[in-house]
Amino acid sequence: MALREEFERQGSWLFRWRSYLPLLIVPLFIVALYSSASMAPENPVADRGYWELFCFAVSMSGFALRCLTVGFTPSGTSGRNTKAQIATVLNTTGIYSVIRHPLYVGNLIVIFGLLLFIKVWWFAVIGALLFWIYYERIAFAEEEFLRRRFGAPYEEWAEKTPAFWPQLSNWSRPDLTFSVRKVLKREYSGFFAVIASFTCLEIMKEIAFHTWHARLDRMWVVLFIVGLIVYLTLRTLKKKTKILDVPGR
Repeated sequence: MALREEFERQGSWLFRWRSYLPLLIVPLFIVALYSSASMAPENPVADRGYWELFCFAVSMSGFALRCLTVGFTPSGTSGRNTKAQIATVLNTTGIYSVIRHPLYVGNLIVIFGLLLFIKVWWFAVIGALLFWIYYERIAFAEEEFLRRRFGAPYEEWAEKTPAFWPQLSNWSRPDLTFSVRKVLKREYSGFFAVIASFTCLEIMKEIAFHTWHARLDRMWVVLFIVGLIVYLTLRTLKKKTKILDVPGR
């Protein structure tokens, strides 16, 4: 099998299981966590707090990129399908005019903030490389699908638009206005996932650093409660009402 077909096959498989495969890095995280605890068991609380906020801000910037992308897209694109690629429209304006895979870049930024959280350099480097290869394969499979689906228009767009590094000079105004309701409908679970992930990492870090004397920072308790309320509220609105529905979006 040629490398092109092999990469597409790998990417399609990773795409199908992309919601679960990142969990495979958890054992490596546990090793890094206890390594960090053994090297610096008494990190100043204030310094840790600033670093944690920085990491959270990095991840939220990636989430903001996802929201910016989703808010301008029409229906039939950027879906949450898992079994196979689906696209009825080729996005070439707005954020897609400067970068071909803004959602994957957003995901990578979110993950990078999480990787930085425990301040172990080798874990951040290894994790970043693994996830880069992971999303690169998925993006490759997606592009092969789009090439077959749209042909020449896709080739023309891909020729001038970078895959992962934005080229701002290519900016083209989006065809649609920004839809807050679509973002709320699509990204509420991602918002809570980011907060829940940091809260879980904080709990695990406290246990590793302080064993049975762990105390969860009030900031993370408040953030988790707020995130949970937002998640439950928007999930109820999505499942029980049509308030978040936007025609054609």
